[in-house]
Amino acid sequence: MQNTYDVVVVGYGFAGAAAAIAAADEGAKVLLVEKMPFPGGISITAGGGLRVCADEHAAFRYIQASNAGRTPDDNIRPIAAGMTWLPDWFTDIARTCGATVTRKPYWGNYPFPGFDALEMLEVTHIPDFDPKAEFPHAKALTGGTRSNRGGAQPSATGGGVGVFKVVAAAIESRPNIDVYLDCPVLELTRTAERVTGAIVRANGRDTHVAATLGVILACGGFESSPELKRQYWQIDPVLSSACRGNTGDGLKMAQAVGADLWHMWHFHGTYGFRHPNHPDVGIRMKRLPDWRPDAFGTQGDAHDRAARMAWVLLDQSGKRFMNEYAPYVQDTGHRPMEPFDATKVGFTRIPSWLIFDEAARQLYPVGAPVLNDSDPSVHYDWSDDNLKELDNGLLGRADSIAELADAIGVERNVLESTFAEWNETVWGERQDPHGRPPTSMVSLAEPPFYYGQIWPIVSNTQGGPRHDAHQRVLDPFGRPITGLYVAGELGSIWGHLYTSGCNLAECFVTGKIASTHACANASTNASRITTKPNVSP
Repeated sequence: MQNTYDVVVVGYGFAGAAAAIAAADEGAKVLLVEKMPFPGGISITAGGGLRVCADEHAAFRYIQASNAGRTPDDNIRPIAAGMTWLPDWFTDIARTCGATVTRKPYWGNYPFPGFDALEMLEVTHIPDFDPKAEFPHAKALTGGTRSNRGGAQPSATGGGVGVFKVVAAAIESRPNIDVYLDCPVLELTRTAERVTGAIVRANGRDTHVAATLGVILACGGFESSPELKRQYWQIDPVLSSACRGNTGDGLKMAQAVGADLWHMWHFHGTYGFRHPNHPDVGIRMKRLPDWRPDAFGTQGDAHDRAARMAWVLLDQSGKRFMNEYAPYVQDTGHRPMEPFDATKVGFTRIPSWLIFDEAARQLYPVGAPVLNDSDPSVHYDWSDDNLKELDNGLLGRADSIAELADAIGVERNVLESTFAEWNETVWGERQDPHGRPPTSMVSLAEPPFYYGQIWPIVSNTQGGPRHDAHQRVLDPFGRPITGLYVAGELGSIWGHLYTSGCNLAECFVTGKIASTHACANASTNASRITTKPNVSP
């Protein structure tokens, strides 16, 4: 590792890769450094759809409504604009490995203005690509994509693994990018005027690496930091489902040089099981297709309607308390679990109880783990028939409602009432007070009954350093910290509701924006850059 680079990019996920590619194409010498011994971060575990749009105004209106006033318009506009130029840029990047990139209508999760103009960009084929062979550490959302207008579904190339193959091939083809794995960045260095570089630990030795144009923090959020989650969120505990390396390093480094923070409360989350061997790791539920609130129950496209969901969730008293199948349960599924009961001095919905019957057991595996980790003990393959989970304790079995009540510690009469009310709802005899889509309902009628503890799960955090439209980190007074940028989920624009595919698009758009701005200021930053930068994305 040399001691001076034009641009130092911290974190090798989609945002870091995009930043490194964009800076290299501007002629910069780039260091891409990753603390884990394997690349990908949480990006590689994603569904793989990049949210795009041909209509910048429609994209802006949708994102603006999604943020509900929590993000300034000046930060939204570059993302909306980026959604229009991202297809061409990503397709050009994908040529390195011969990937086929497709674009199709994929409407937003909510019927906000502009939702019907949104599209999804996906990698649908890569010649001679074996995801398991090339990225054995990554367990991503996989399976074929249906053509619908509800939400992101996994792509046939392995979801995020396929997209990562595209960026990894592009980085390997650029000789002016140096990649170092297993090299944590410990802290940033700065003068009174600007951030000047970083202290990198490589082979047990700490080295100062100068960045003449800037440092781009693209090292993710704090999904796997129990302490940071407890400090910023009321809900606790929240298990991590994606990458144990995301422990808030970039957040701390930015704070140390004076960064302001935003959106710290908001995380992209759902609910699921606790890993049998790693108590801080969560196992997500089966990924069912998303649906729009204005579409379910209509006679329109069946793909806009909710699929059958095998389970219901009960609180610790044995009562249902939520819509288990919200329009985008991968983003908001955890929120109903948050209330704290001061009379009991605890969370009465953490853990909750998942319940399904014998007929539902045979529908599909209810768990679907995703993770990016080289530790084989963390990887988990859910059984096709849900029976292996009886042996390892993730699920329990009861032959009657009375036996189930004893097993989960609730009053028998309460549980009997819950079963009766639910079955009446399934059979159309009453309306669900929680608003679950009728097409998703499956009865609790055929013993034995199965149960398991369910916990809040974070897929990715949205909070981090506040930044301007150029991705420059701001201090609490709104002043840019010269030489310091962020990209991706670290300081994401999403401050209220999130839409499928948008974090991935944000990774690519913000990575390019940050590098473009850093390289455009080469003359004022005394860069060694050799080619004239292209200042427009």
